[in-house]
Amino acid sequence: MTATRGLEGVVATTSSISSIIDDTLTYVGYNIDDLAQNASFEEVVYLLWHRKLPNKEQLEELRKQLAENASIPNEILEHFKTYPIDKVHPMAALRTAVSLLGLYDEEADNMSDEANYRKAIRLQAKISTIVAAFARIRKGLEPVQPRTDLGFAANFLYMLKGEEPDQTSIEAFNKALVLHADHELNASTFTARVCVATLSDIYSGITAAIGALKGPLHGGANERVMRMLTEIGEPENVESYIREKLANKEKIMGFGHRVYRKGDPRAKHLKEMSRRLTEITGETKWYEMSTKIEEIVTSEKSLPPNVDFYSASVYHCLGIDHDLFTPIFAISRTSGWLAHILEQYENNRLIRPRAEYTGPEKQVFIPIEKRS
Repeated sequence: MTATRGLEGVVATTSSISSIIDDTLTYVGYNIDDLAQNASFEEVVYLLWHRKLPNKEQLEELRKQLAENASIPNEILEHFKTYPIDKVHPMAALRTAVSLLGLYDEEADNMSDEANYRKAIRLQAKISTIVAAFARIRKGLEPVQPRTDLGFAANFLYMLKGEEPDQTSIEAFNKALVLHADHELNASTFTARVCVATLSDIYSGITAAIGALKGPLHGGANERVMRMLTEIGEPENVESYIREKLANKEKIMGFGHRVYRKGDPRAKHLKEMSRRLTEITGETKWYEMSTKIEEIVTSEKSLPPNVDFYSASVYHCLGIDHDLFTPIFAISRTSGWLAHILEQYENNRLIRPRAEYTGPEKQVFIPIEKRS
């Protein structure tokens, strides 16, 4: 047996949910470009879970189910108030809240297909409420209850800010949700599948996935991109800042991706949305800095931007706190995690790989009194 570092190039399972072939990302065979331009997030959720796009009645029913299940137990809201707010990252709060959510679901351990689908609805509906509620509670604000008359993207922005968002903001956030919904067998999705392959429950699977997404090499990149842009400050500072980073062989966040050679197909959609939003908000410097960074890094390192790079300025222009960027990623990716969890349950086999042993061999036990 020979190990492959980081499992690169290893095909671990079969799946009918999403694919990355020749730098093209598809959800159930639909090109991400087509979906980003035309689909609502709810349509994508249905597509990932049912392997087909919904008709009008099916879409309306899903939207109704998500809206009716968006409220979260008051116990979770009270639990947030006990956190050391100035020390807790929202991803840690989200990880804990989702695990806690399972305690209030009477069907948590019911493993029937019907119960698992109902839990999927509840989790997808509630995760955005959790993120928005924590974001407000840590600022000393009261949580805003979800509305049943708003779509998924609009409802999150409404719960976060307490006011109904404009159409451009809804469009931008919906597009970001669509683009982040699934990405084949990424680290957090693989974690979720490994977890539930033991026949653990859905709440355990999503909690495990959130734990994997929390790492800066997976979901935390866009937060660090915005930190970099903030440090640079102005477009005229880009050249010296980036070239110093490159000279010191420091990683520039938001560039390159293990599974893409020519570039992340999702990035161009968020680049355009970043351009539009920064113009509307009068904060064009964030887009200007981003494009200058892209020019230098692509020229010097041949690394194109990935989905995280321009999502940073998009979320910033939507007035979203920078440390909420990764929890927002989780809101979207929950749809993909749940699709993979349900698929794993359908044809389950315990995931138990082997390791290439590199330690010492044929050692002889020495009594403790004779050890040096």
